[in-house]
Amino acid sequence: MRVSGLAVAVIAALLTSPLVPATDAGAAAPVPCPRPAPPAPGPTPSATPPADPVARAVGGARLATAGLVVPPKVPTPPKVAATSWVVADLDTGEVLGGCGPHEYATPASVQKLLLAATMLPRLDPTEVVTITAGDLDIEPGSSAVGLVAGGRYRVETLWLGLLLRSGNEVANALARLGGGADGMAGGLRAMNEQAQLLGAYQTHAATPSGLDGPGQFTSAYDLALIARACFDDEHFRRYVATREADIPAQPKQRTKGFTIDNDNQLLYRYPGALGGKTGYTDLARHTYVGAAERNGRRLVVTLLGADVIDKRGWQQGAALLDWGFALPRDASVGVLVRPGATTASAPPSTMPPQALPGGASGGEATGRHPLAHPIRSASYVLLAVGLAVGVGALIGRRRRLRTAGRAPTSRG
Repeated sequence: MRVSGLAVAVIAALLTSPLVPATDAGAAAPVPCPRPAPPAPGPTPSATPPADPVARAVGGARLATAGLVVPPKVPTPPKVAATSWVVADLDTGEVLGGCGPHEYATPASVQKLLLAATMLPRLDPTEVVTITAGDLDIEPGSSAVGLVAGGRYRVETLWLGLLLRSGNEVANALARLGGGADGMAGGLRAMNEQAQLLGAYQTHAATPSGLDGPGQFTSAYDLALIARACFDDEHFRRYVATREADIPAQPKQRTKGFTIDNDNQLLYRYPGALGGKTGYTDLARHTYVGAAERNGRRLVVTLLGADVIDKRGWQQGAALLDWGFALPRDASVGVLVRPGATTASAPPSTMPPQALPGGASGGEATGRHPLAHPIRSASYVLLAVGLAVGVGALIGRRRRLRTAGRAPTSRG
């Protein structure tokens, strides 16, 4: 078959179109993150899903790195012992910089922020609820407020116990209360659904408290998304900024009332601190989320896998906040996407990630087969060939009709 010049042009246009996925064979090596020392060896982390290039690029293509990503011509970030971190603007959503923003890590108690983002809209803070024996079923020696089975507390008191003292029994109670007929299991399911809604595709909760569980993970970028959702809630902002709270007596259980204080030292030692959340397990190491305001600008920092070498977790966060506040207001390497703003699949390779809604370059790609891109490319080739054949046939038919001395007819 003879193919016309027009058909050749069709083939060339299709084969060079952005629909054909680009390869990353020439990707540059990650830039090392500034650290005071290599991460200390710790327990073997639980299994995480394989790296997904779509999920890793949510918020912008530059965030898909295991190393350092910062705007050009800005000061080098401080050395921190966290294995991954992100600094972002709570109001504009701009990501100012990060280290391995989409690297999987274990959350520890900062996962309680996902619980808050999920359950704050579901639960009436003025409702009085009863603590069950099941709520108190937590790992011995883990953080607890000191609630008692059969005790009756306002939901607002539970939130203060969760966010000031990281009470694991409180996390169980809030997940149960917000989980509907399925109780805590329903609460966990709702947390994971909320993560997907927020665009936190690399987050999965196995426990409501953040106590280590199989298949539990998050990323520094996801934590920033979750923290932003939390700080959008006026009740949350008040709870995390509270320095002291009273836990009422329970006369029927013969327990006295007592006072708890906020264990987030950023509140006491960092001017403009808005609050946040601390976390620690042997597996996760130190994890931290903190936010502060300076000159009308609100920033949030998230850290995962931090060892205490020369700074505690909150101090590493404070150093990164100082770095972020010193940057120009238009400094950015990506964005925190808004709920529902990500797409179902990766965009064309020539489309800048910021062109998508919310600046995202894609959504979750769970279950994608490794041959999907080659198969899709092959389908485009077959489509091109098919169109070429059709164009060639149409041209030949026009020529035959002109030779026969009549014009072609069209069918509606």
